[in-house]
Amino acid sequence: MLRGPGVVTAHIGVVTFPGSLDDRDAARAIEIAGADAVPLWHGEADLRGVDAVILPGGFSYGDYLRAGAISRFAPVMGRVIEAANSGMPVLGICNGFQVLCESHLLPGAMIRNAHLHFVCRDQGLTVENSGTAWTRAFTQGQRITIPIKNQDGQYMADARTLDEVEAEGRVVFRYAGGNPNGSARDIAGVTNAVGNVVGLMPHPEHAVEPGFGPDSVEGGRTGTDGLGFFRSALETLMAKA
Repeated sequence: MLRGPGVVTAHIGVVTFPGSLDDRDAARAIEIAGADAVPLWHGEADLRGVDAVILPGGFSYGDYLRAGAISRFAPVMGRVIEAANSGMPVLGICNGFQVLCESHLLPGAMIRNAHLHFVCRDQGLTVENSGTAWTRAFTQGQRITIPIKNQDGQYMADARTLDEVEAEGRVVFRYAGGNPNGSARDIAGVTNAVGNVVGLMPHPEHAVEPGFGPDSVEGGRTGTDGLGFFRSALETLMAKA
């Protein structure tokens, strides 16, 4: 956090891997929310003093081997893993969610969509956990709508892991209005045990400006349902400051 006379500014890093597509969109969402976006390069083991990190969507390293499998070993990820385990807020969006699973910061794994097709559409979500660093601006049970676009978006885990995640309240979002990729138990996003690390497949960074994102299913919000993620992080960081 940068502190000045009457001013506190949060710095949120956005990692760019070879093949990242949505890093600039995530950075813009951070700025709209009122924080400072800091670019982080995959090949540098340096978080540049940021207060939180976002792993954006895309096809890091071409999704070779498995989506996110190579990114997990990028120099920057060593620092991200250390920081996450020390309590830093970390958000993984789509490919970023895959990287978090490959890094074992989140349980489960992402595999090819059940229908074997790329999916791109506006997607309804139900907020299951509003107590994480990235969801405190939402309310339990709230319905939001943000875009989804993926090919390897099916969230899977063994029955024991799924039962534990459910019992511990670590399901953060479920798909509403249809499951787009066959994810187990309609799970769209999960968190770690302490709530600072969150991953989800849909793209909140594409729903932060009026008129450019899908309208909310609950009405009253036009294209900005994704802004809550970034404002949540800012609120979390400001509360700590």
